[in-house]
Amino acid sequence: MSNAATVNEILVRLFANVLDIEEKCLKVGEFSDLSISEMHVIDNIGLTNERTMSDTAKALKVTSGTLTTAIDNLIKKGYVVRRRSAEDRRVVKIKLTEKGRKAFKAHEDFHKDLVTSALKRLNSHEEEVLIKVLSDIDNFFNEKYNFV
Repeated sequence: MSNAATVNEILVRLFANVLDIEEKCLKVGEFSDLSISEMHVIDNIGLTNERTMSDTAKALKVTSGTLTTAIDNLIKKGYVVRRRSAEDRRVVKIKLTEKGRKAFKAHEDFHKDLVTSALKRLNSHEEEVLIKVLSDIDNFFNEKYNFV
């Protein structure tokens, strides 16, 4: 197998495994009523005071209609609140409820544990090499596919 084929196989498996692990952890935890995409919306909203719907849609690379549907579901489940800006009624702002902040922190803890578990198998030199390689791959994808 060529190096390119090996790297492709590893990356595809790695991305699929992380999503699968994340989904399985989500389904058995306190926030089992959330889908992975809903958790990623919560993660993107973050712990800041408020975010606009348009900024959030842009950051998630989804249409405003797609985000509206997700936010409607998150509001029904009690994770997000939405309001119109007093200064400009066209602007819609969203923020996490206390339940949403707890989900955010649980998701953040999941990722911290995932990274900590992976890094504990590496020595400091291997960590530096991994960071360099992942940064180079990230930069390549950003340049090739014009991610901002």
